[in-house]
Amino acid sequence: MYVPLGLMLTGVAASGHSQKSWNNKMHAERDEHLLNFENHADDYIQLLPFVAIYAFEIGGMKPKTDWKNRTAILMKGQFINLGLVYILKTTFKETRPDGSALSFPSGHTAQAFSGATMLAIEYGENYQWVPYAAYGVASTVGVMRIANNKHYLSDVLFGAGLGILSMKVAYWTHQYKWTQHRSTTDPFAKIY
Repeated sequence: MYVPLGLMLTGVAASGHSQKSWNNKMHAERDEHLLNFENHADDYIQLLPFVAIYAFEIGGMKPKTDWKNRTAILMKGQFINLGLVYILKTTFKETRPDGSALSFPSGHTAQAFSGATMLAIEYGENYQWVPYAAYGVASTVGVMRIANNKHYLSDVLFGAGLGILSMKVAYWTHQYKWTQHRSTTDPFAKIY
């Protein structure tokens, strides 16, 4: 809870558009060094963690849960994440730095961190490099959203925390209906 809530609170603290706000300082740096930067790779990179959730298993890596439960958790996490992003965007109606659409929070960043969290939970125990790679990819998406002039720092930080928290809530509330592990005390426990 500390990391997602910390990111979200830092995102709120960074918000605002005064001269001394973190948003404006970061935006000024972006304009100074990356004024003409435009790249759409972040539109696709945000989906890599979700592809990897199944591709790693196909490649021989062992996930924490079976594909049915993983899919149910993924769907629940996405419903929570995308639903909250939509509600917050339409509630706050913050404009993007480039003047287009709705900005707060960053949906791309929330999506990427949601997938990174799922990858870390599914594979991180057995493959310790996975969380680093997953959160590295998600962080790249957040940085690219700022570099592309699509989001402020506050949007990205809040989106990252929201994505992590959404997927954690999906795991915390999951019932594991399809696969039950055989109990050592119950020889008649079913395995589906």
